Amino acid sequence: MQYRDIGKTGVKASALGFGIMRLPGWEQNQLDEKVSLEMVEYAIDQGVNYLDTAYPYIGGLSEPFVGKILKRGYRGKVNVASKLPQWEVNEFKDFDRFLNQQLARLSVDQVDFYLLHSMNGLAWQRLLSLGVTDWMNAIVADGRVRHIGFSFHDDYAAFEMIVKGYDWDFCQIQYNYLDTERQAGTKGLQLAASLGLGVIVMEPLLGGTLANLPPAVQMIFDEANPDRTPVDWALQWLWDQPEISVVLSGMGALPQVRQNLASADRSRVGSMTDVEKEVIQQAAKAYHAMRPIGCTNCHYCMPCPSGVQIPRIFEYYNHGAQGDYWYVARSMYHDLLAADQRADQCIECGACESVCPQQLAIIDWLKVSHRMLDDFSHDYDPSLHPDR
Repeated sequence: MQYRDIGKTGVKASALGFGIMRLPGWEQNQLDEKVSLEMVEYAIDQGVNYLDTAYPYIGGLSEPFVGKILKRGYRGKVNVASKLPQWEVNEFKDFDRFLNQQLARLSVDQVDFYLLHSMNGLAWQRLLSLGVTDWMNAIVADGRVRHIGFSFHDDYAAFEMIVKGYDWDFCQIQYNYLDTERQAGTKGLQLAASLGLGVIVMEPLLGGTLANLPPAVQMIFDEANPDRTPVDWALQWLWDQPEISVVLSGMGALPQVRQNLASADRSRVGSMTDVEKEVIQQAAKAYHAMRPIGCTNCHYCMPCPSGVQIPRIFEYYNHGAQGDYWYVARSMYHDLLAADQRADQCIECGACESVCPQQLAIIDWLKVSHRMLDDFSHDYDPSLHPDR
């Protein structure tokens, strides 16, 4: 395992971090504990020392699961990162209420890396009005938190405002070879590093999207090196960059853990050749031309009050658009979703759009998706796509 500095904290973390979110059963807010323990403990035994959890992950099961791992003799071997559900904070006393509950869930007295979860510009202004900076100073001073940071989903302007608005130790951004100009992007990565922050990368495979590529994109990688996996290409592109401290992977099966550990063992800053970087750029260009909906399958929009299976619908639509697989996409829509789970059940309440980290026009995309997926006679018409 390779290790990197997390900014100015003095902590050396494994290049690969384990995201405790997409473990077996997570989509049903359930947890196959036996298999999950085997996966996470294997990763730690192989050198992974950064575990990333959060208050809402796996319907609230993630933090207690991490606590169980720590009590099995692993507390001294890992750095634990968790996150404040800032959208649930309505008054100052809520800050402590959530943190203390999380400490109990994790069975620890101190969280090593604690983040304000899913921050954007409006959330930062709201938390400032509630006294968040005084509270962050206090929880570091009293020892309940070792290092303070934030995870982020907004545009670069909001990122710059937040990152310069407090003396942060680290931040966590969505970053991969498709998102260099979205959200914080490369510009935000470099800004944070220049300020001495450690940078934790989430969504390195964009919710698994970069692991299962459409044929036109896969062909680009195969022509460059048929023996190299798209996952390794995506991860090595990240580890090549010196500003990145840890790359999180929400691994869902033991073979994925083994594969990613092998990639992490090979990781080095500056290891990618110019030819390899050009391959990545070609793949990104081809992919952007094919994948219309920027959904990462994070499930923040779920459950929908009307029962609409938003991430699955968008997955089917993207599948159809990426390779002209509309027959398969429509079959999945009709065969795998009940009638009351389809896009036409949307009542346009907007609950999903208010929490979408990608700021997608979900309501409009559901209308477009239903039109194309419900009726086998419609032709694909990109002119109907929303702007976001």
